Amino acid sequence: MHAFRNILRIEARLYLRDLPTLLTTVGLPTLILVVLGLVPALRKPDPTFDGQTFVSYFAPSLLVVTLAMVGVNMLPSVLATYRERGVLRRLATTPAHPAALLAAQLVLALAGILASALLLILVARLAFGVPFPRHPLGFTLAFILGTAALLALGLLVAAVARTAKAAQALAVPLFLVVMFFGGVYLPRFLLPDFVARIGDYTPPGVQALLDAWTGTPPQPLHLGIMAVIAVAAGAGAAKLFRWE
Repeated sequence: MHAFRNILRIEARLYLRDLPTLLTTVGLPTLILVVLGLVPALRKPDPTFDGQTFVSYFAPSLLVVTLAMVGVNMLPSVLATYRERGVLRRLATTPAHPAALLAAQLVLALAGILASALLLILVARLAFGVPFPRHPLGFTLAFILGTAALLALGLLVAAVARTAKAAQALAVPLFLVVMFFGGVYLPRFLLPDFVARIGDYTPPGVQALLDAWTGTPPQPLHLGIMAVIAVAAGAGAAKLFRWE
């Protein structure tokens, strides 16, 4: 435990020193929200969104931005870089097992994701009157499972990528897929029905987040698929992960 705390402290310092990455990770979804919220037409209730404003409708999709950046882009790149540079191998010869570094990275990833989500929700409420998630338990469960699914996929990429370049080659297409089906590049109401349905079951499961935000309990199938992906990808990553 002492070794883990030391590694976590070192990794946190490195994380906080990279200010551009930190600000982008935590602040980009909120910045997009603010830019959209400055457009008056997007703050008016619209029957297309069941009487919501576009800003309210789009807010859950903005959660996908940080989840995708951290889960399937940053996490695999960092771990693959450490493996390529021999950091994990050297740690294996010390009392601090490489698993402690892996755990520290997951803690920092979760902290960044949580900070970004809280900032987005607070600014959406205070600046644009977007209600807090109306089904808090369902939203929390959907958020946890969606986050777990994406982090597990990120670990799976890190497990099979031997170098940082290989990790990027695998992570970028996955990142684009998650962003597209999450409704970030194109709002989901503009997507064909079958594409939107695929997005329901693509991590992080944005439809479950949207349902819970608007007060509808998330569908058990949506949550179940996220849990299955998290367990399957996590198990695959554990089996394939190599410290060297």
